[in-house]
Amino acid sequence: GVEKYSVLRTARALDRAELALILIDATDGVTAQDTHIAGMTVDAGVSVVVLVNKWDAVKPEMRELRPEMEAHLREELQFLNYIPVLFISALTGQDLHHILPTAREVVEARYQSLPTGPLNDTIQSALLEHAPPSKGGRRLTIFYVSQSGVAPPSFTFYVNDPNLVHFSYQRYLENCIREIYPFPGTPIRMSFRGRQADR
Repeated sequence: GVEKYSVLRTARALDRAELALILIDATDGVTAQDTHIAGMTVDAGVSVVVLVNKWDAVKPEMRELRPEMEAHLREELQFLNYIPVLFISALTGQDLHHILPTAREVVEARYQSLPTGPLNDTIQSALLEHAPPSKGGRRLTIFYVSQSGVAPPSFTFYVNDPNLVHFSYQRYLENCIREIYPFPGTPIRMSFRGRQADR
């Protein structure tokens, strides 16, 4: 039907896109289609800004709960804190002036390159602060990390064994990288290569 057609059109558009503005109706909340499209967007490595429209139509007492509503929206869309969320009204013009500057900041972040020295210092500090868990009596060792690309920012970790990388520890390392530079609105890619990969 119409929803399937819309998702297919979105998939084709994401192949060419650098930035997606995901429009949420404040009076309807997050729909299943919104969640599906949000997931497709991140999987495609596209940067995101979420626009919550019709904010003027929300009851004043609900507008006071904006932080809670934003947290709920992030949970529904499975978006982390690096994704900007703007509450706007196309009808009244409320906060529309924030859209272009935010979009520009997000696109610029796609092309940000981090210096190798500070990047490795950050990762080594992260390892000291929170050592990776052991698996089968073996522990992950990270020898070196470099930024291998942009749009989206990509990082290659050279390790003793990629199979020792747990998803939760990968998320921890991503958060540590975002402490150097937050890459607003932009997913980052992380790959792990063993020593044998260079032979």
